[in-house]
This record gives sequence, C-alpha cells and structure tokens, in this order.
Amino acid sequence: MKALVRIITVTIAILITVVGCGSPISNGDAGGTSPNKTPASTTEESVASTQQPEGPIPAVWIDTVVEGKEVSISLAEVKQNLNTNFRLETEDKTWNFMAYILDEKLHVRANACPPCRSIGFALEGDILVCDRCATTFEAETGAGIAGACVNFPKEAIDYTISGDIVSMELADLIEAYEETVEPG
Repeated sequence: MKALVRIITVTIAILITVVGCGSPISNGDAGGTSPNKTPASTTEESVASTQQPEGPIPAVWIDTVVEGKEVSISLAEVKQNLNTNFRLETEDKTWNFMAYILDEKLHVRANACPPCRSIGFALEGDILVCDRCATTFEAETGAGIAGACVNFPKEAIDYTISGDIVSMELADLIEAYEETVEPG
C-alpha cells in the first residue's frame, strides 16, 4: 500500500511539473502513441545496432519525453551510443535509468548504486561497471558480480517499441528504481 501511495504521489508530481511547463519534456518530434505497439521484454526484442567496440563504453545522457503515465526515449539514440542514461525529475526527486544494447537486445534498468551514490555505469562487454566504486554487474540480468555495492542489483524495466520510440510505464520505472535502491 505504501508503494502504491508513493507511485500515485510521484505520478501527480510529474504531471504537475509537465503541465506547469506547458509541454512535455521532449527530445524532438516523438510522435504519438501507437495502438500497434508490440510488447517487448528486456530479453526478447532484437535490435540491430553497430558492433560493440572494444573496451568500456561510457554512458551518454539522452532526453526523455513524458506524456501522462508514459515515458519514452529514442531507440536511435540508444543504438547510436550503445549505452545511455536518462532521468525523470520532479520538484523533490530524481530517478535515473539506463538503456543499453547487448547482443542486439535492448535492456532498460534502474540506474543507481546507493552505497556509493553513483548514477553511472560503463558497459564493458557483458558487464556493467559502476563509474564510482567499480562494482560489477551482469549486463544481461542486472545481478551483482563483485564489489562494494554488489547487493544492489539493477532491476529491469518492461518496455514497448514502436518505430524509433521506446516506451515505458511511469509506475514500472518507479517500481524498478525503488527495488534497486531498497532490494528485497
């Protein structure tokens, strides 16, 4: 019940912020939502991208579009950069997330390392490496491998893809973030 109240409160705060600005946070022309969206889990959707370079790939910040209870990012930007960060902001809270391509699959996860307070991860092969404490996580599952913050796995977020738009439900993003910062 406490989590539901928090999600409702956050949803209202985001809506107030977006409406108060007069327009949604935008990354250009995102287009409308499509009734023909195909649901995709973080392990089923294949997305072609450039071949992954050798060495760590630092994350690049990209913009989000918030429309009601839906949050969207550009698939083209994720493909171009291979490893990205994006955020949701309200007057009193910021939630950070990551989207990256691994083995031609899109993965979207909460982006937080609570003990060291990092919000950045490099993608090195099939491993996520915390920018601050160097704790490692499996990029496929988000599970901790080694390091000081290993007990804070990065929770996955369900998404849908329609053309170049990756859409996520606001409640799913918040739930995954909360699970990451306060696991189990």
